[in-house]
Amino acid sequence: MTLVAILSGAGISTDSGIPDYRGPNGLWRRDPGAEKLVTYDSYMTDADIRRRSWRMRGESRTLRARPNAAHEAVTELERSGTAVRVITQNVDGLHQLAGMPARKVLELHGTARAIACTRCRARSSMKEALDRVAAGEDDPRCRVCGGILKSATVMFGERLDPEVLAAALAITKACEVFIAVGTTLQVQPAAALAGLAADHGARLIVVNAEPTPYDDRADEIVREPIGTALPALLKRYHRN
Repeated sequence: MTLVAILSGAGISTDSGIPDYRGPNGLWRRDPGAEKLVTYDSYMTDADIRRRSWRMRGESRTLRARPNAAHEAVTELERSGTAVRVITQNVDGLHQLAGMPARKVLELHGTARAIACTRCRARSSMKEALDRVAAGEDDPRCRVCGGILKSATVMFGERLDPEVLAAALAITKACEVFIAVGTTLQVQPAAALAGLAADHGARLIVVNAEPTPYDDRADEIVREPIGTALPALLKRYHRN
């Protein structure tokens, strides 16, 4: 059975109303200072950064977003009987909301739908924390130990979960088809997965509006809008 690995980046979620970060109109280009709100050292040492981060989370479209045609196409591929694994750089949880089994989705950068204590590691829902912020707690603390809370995402300056990364590497080496969709392939170590897949003989397909550093390794490059291009592409690999 053909194993299809899909590396998804911010571009797959823009049709859901979630802006990307590094594209021509991305957040980091429009407001470079915003990076401090998701940089671990700044967040941990500056209470004002934390307060601004909580306001940003409350205003974010991420938790209100719904899956789009591209997410649904990935789920349809899995339901057709094809072996599919998603490796995502996104923290929006939209693959799972579209019906993709959680065990088949590796979230390299964590999830924005949960929070974690930086001291005792206790986790709870982002909604609960945002309800506390809305009620007047501008920098809510852990109810278990009083530690600083953060979203359960990997901030700049933090390491990826080694178990998640190891699983992503194993899938990349084992797949026959590797599709990088909506990602600039600039953020390491996720970007290197494209080259690793090609090194191990996978057919590498890049679906992205802008050129990537791995285009010269790709067997196929698709520049068309993801919402229409990805569903058409994935139909090739349906088992029935």
